[in-house]
Amino acid sequence: MNFITRLSALCLSKKNNMQQRHQSSRRPAVPLGSRILTDPSKVFEHNMWDHMQWSQEEEERAKEKAAENSLVKVQLEDQDKYEREASKYWNEFYKTHKNNFFKDRNWLFLEFPEILPEKLREQLKIEERPSEHTKINITSSFSQKKEMFEEGEKYWKKNIGDDSTSGKGYISNKKQSISIADSPRGKNNEEEVNVRESFPGSHATYRILEVGCGAGNSVFPILKVLCNTPGTFLYCCDFASGAVELVKSHSSYNSAWCSAFVHDVCDDALPYPFPDEILDVILLVFVLSTIHPDRMQQVVNRLVKLLKPGGMLLFRDYGRYDTAQLRFKKGHCLSENFYVRGDGTRVYFFTKEEVRNVFNLAGLTEVQNLLDRRLQVNRKKKVKMLRVWVQGKFQKPLLLSINSPEETTKRHPYG
Repeated sequence: MNFITRLSALCLSKKNNMQQRHQSSRRPAVPLGSRILTDPSKVFEHNMWDHMQWSQEEEERAKEKAAENSLVKVQLEDQDKYEREASKYWNEFYKTHKNNFFKDRNWLFLEFPEILPEKLREQLKIEERPSEHTKINITSSFSQKKEMFEEGEKYWKKNIGDDSTSGKGYISNKKQSISIADSPRGKNNEEEVNVRESFPGSHATYRILEVGCGAGNSVFPILKVLCNTPGTFLYCCDFASGAVELVKSHSSYNSAWCSAFVHDVCDDALPYPFPDEILDVILLVFVLSTIHPDRMQQVVNRLVKLLKPGGMLLFRDYGRYDTAQLRFKKGHCLSENFYVRGDGTRVYFFTKEEVRNVFNLAGLTEVQNLLDRRLQVNRKKKVKMLRVWVQGKFQKPLLLSINSPEETTKRHPYG
């Protein structure tokens, strides 16, 4: 029984004995795993080893390899093509691979317990009663307001049993929207209120957005838990329409709990199907790396506007000198640490400092920012690969900054 299944069972029955996760006595289960390679002769006993320390020689070799494969850049006219036709390449990717390329991210709740409403996290902490060597730290890494999650009984009473609906995290009465028509602004004001009341997930009190949902490898593990939690709603978007269709056609997709939509986060003119400042969590996993570095700050600035004060943005992506970066041949480099794959999709490789910059400049507070170095093993071929990812958690302050992100981040965040 995997972790998602255990969480789902807990939501249904409130009685659950969670299966122990393999770990050594040297590291906690989270963050970033606990399987430590202490005996090199046993390297091929598992597919992945956590918390790898690189030698200075390995660092230098990686830098040299990255410098070497960056010597020959993709021609500018082709770079423009990859930018203009980015959605086409990702649509072709999903047309070819459908939902078979990526595995479901069943690790999400281990590394990002903030996905869950606070009440559910507290419930897990109480009912799991972990032993010293199997403790899973699900304590919230940021302070949430209690009203962000309502109990099921209160939720149904307020949102289904009377004339009120929820918008922007607050309850507004339908009778009030009728009287607004008599105000000086009249019809325009009434239309704004009606839009607020009718958006997907308007009834919810806890809302999540996954950006770049792909074929749903995060969506469905999350839905498996949240569909049993009243008052929650999941939004997910991708600019590849083929990916969104794969999500909507999945047997577990249910519009009562989830809204999947096509959206290009690089286009600020495109509206989201919900108001600003209603999201409790934004999930940005292996997405920002697909965007041109010059546009990343703009994208993050816009996403931050969607978060409630106190809301959390959860991030994971490729790190500098990951094996995937070092494997690129000459002629695939678009710009420094930014590459195009053979299928036309693109990828950037981050440092912790760059990640900190882009989110801090958007007005978020750093809660976690970790370099995740692992040793991935192909036991059949006896091949070892050094993997590097960056994982972070960033919170929107409860009190907004005087300066807007746009005023402070028009320059390139890495410059």
